[in-house]
Amino acid sequence: MEALYSNNKTPILFLIILAMSALGQGTRVGFYRTTCPRAEIIVQSVVQSFVNSNPTIAPGLLRMFFHDCFVRGCDASILLDVSYAEKTAPPNSRLRGFEVIDAAKSQLETICPGVVSCADILALAARDSVVQSGGFWWEVRTGRRDGLVSRDCDATNLPGRKDSIEVQIRKFAEKGLNIQDLVTLTGGHTIGTAACALLCSRLYHFNNTTGPDPAINQTFLPHLRSLCPEGGDGAKRVDLDTGSVHKFDISYYENLKNGRGILESDSQLWNDPRTQRFVEWFLGGSRQQQSKFSVEFGKSMVRLGDIGVKTGDKGEIRRVCNAIN
Repeated sequence: MEALYSNNKTPILFLIILAMSALGQGTRVGFYRTTCPRAEIIVQSVVQSFVNSNPTIAPGLLRMFFHDCFVRGCDASILLDVSYAEKTAPPNSRLRGFEVIDAAKSQLETICPGVVSCADILALAARDSVVQSGGFWWEVRTGRRDGLVSRDCDATNLPGRKDSIEVQIRKFAEKGLNIQDLVTLTGGHTIGTAACALLCSRLYHFNNTTGPDPAINQTFLPHLRSLCPEGGDGAKRVDLDTGSVHKFDISYYENLKNGRGILESDSQLWNDPRTQRFVEWFLGGSRQQQSKFSVEFGKSMVRLGDIGVKTGDKGEIRRVCNAIN
């Protein structure tokens, strides 16, 4: 029988096989369905246990996944304990939740040794932390492998609290994420806190002046200053979503609209028309807006989780998440 050929005389059957092979080496939903069927259930159970004991673990895991993906891709390099590791960089100094990943990995190694990557555990844990906080569940593509490199110098370009809108848009675009992804993923600040040390310049000496950031609602300013007095405890925590710190909802966007954003970078989402329109879109005015945000957050998290993944023969499957095999 005569072989089918493409225009360049390459057998079509060969191209199909090649494409299927490449697909098999990528990430997909249910990657561990046969090799470790209980993988996602175990991660979910561990996250649920930790978050029930301490709700602040949820935003910690979400932030850790974001920081991991923005540096060298979603490869669990943030977990490694090596010289000058990524986790020691200033933007990562307050990350928390490492013990959750370690606990899940320990259980998985008992039943499926050398199968489930730390990168996938972190991706699943981020999803499950959102669900435990009241957000919607979404399908997580798995099949990532763990990176072999972790350097503190690579974390210098993470999105920062003083970034302008231009810088924020550029940093997200460099990772293949658009403006809607920026506004949506920043909505993860609906859970979590920030240290007073990160706020004081905005409250007292904005842009090296003797006054506060004028974008702060003036009726809200005394409340923030009472929480973070000048010269006070810089380690004290302030809710990023005032009045709803442990609930994954759209009140974060309401606070932005009302000049009650905590971080300078957050408040700018309302002050620029390119981002404000997405804040308004999430607020809308109907009862379905919360659902819209949760659905879109899941979609943006999937795109985030695709950044720089290692599959096939790239990287490794660590047996312990903080050390290279």
